[in-house]
Amino acid sequence: MPTLGPIDFIALQFKGNKFKGDGLKALNELMEKKIVRVIDLVILMKDKTGKVTVKEIQEPEPDFVAIFDPTKVKTQGMIKKDDIDMIAEKLENNSTAALMLFENLWAIKFKKAILEAEGTQLMFERIPHEVVLEVVKELSLAD
Repeated sequence: MPTLGPIDFIALQFKGNKFKGDGLKALNELMEKKIVRVIDLVILMKDKTGKVTVKEIQEPEPDFVAIFDPTKVKTQGMIKKDDIDMIAEKLENNSTAALMLFENLWAIKFKKAILEAEGTQLMFERIPHEVVLEVVKELSLAD
């Protein structure tokens, strides 16, 4: 079995159903540089009345394809209905969400080295951006 990089799930909300795909351009760049590999991508849209529309990456709109090539996604159907329902419930009316699973390819070489050294992971936690900003702010005030 090949060594895989860490896999992350992210759900992003765009208010007002104004999702223009700007972030997809940056994602394309990360994929081209082999920093990440998109495993699955689902778009949810919730209208003003709360009705949710789900678009799988296999059925993109032409405007979407102009920004992001869905053939680059190695869809494996890993984002399940339960995941979609959970995010749809949290999604505000009149907004769009992008749900994505991606593999961090940049970490594979490091992971292989740790495994070859018989290292094991004791803990892994992603620190939220807001927490990092708060700590940086506190440290700058202490100087």
